[in-house]
Amino acid sequence: MKKRVTLTFPKHAVQMPITYRLAKEFNVAANIIRAQVAPDRVGKLVVELIGDIDQMDAAMEWMESLDIDVSSANREISIDEASCVHCGLCTGVCPTGALSLHPETFRLEFARSRCVVCEQCVPTCPVQAISTSF
Repeated sequence: MKKRVTLTFPKHAVQMPITYRLAKEFNVAANIIRAQVAPDRVGKLVVELIGDIDQMDAAMEWMESLDIDVSSANREISIDEASCVHCGLCTGVCPTGALSLHPETFRLEFARSRCVVCEQCVPTCPVQAISTSF
């Protein structure tokens, strides 16, 4: 089973090896999509958890017992075709190649199936044609 979640860590839990313990104790792999973590600050991770449903439920209960907020991350990237100027700036920051320019028309193409919603493209767009939605 795959599940994308946002983990919000309180200051005291930021130093804990969460992804290691998920793998070691629960056999749940954590693919980190986005991380905002610094010592003595509230931290956020967007992760894709992969594992058996029962083990994943146990892992999420364990994280919640440590005061880590676990919330579903069902966001998607939206592109406003009317606003997009097809400049290609977003293609340079997309780590998965979900955004590309067509080689002949030079129009922006979006492969939703490749997108991991890292949101790196959102602030890069000079005309704010890219946003996130649920």
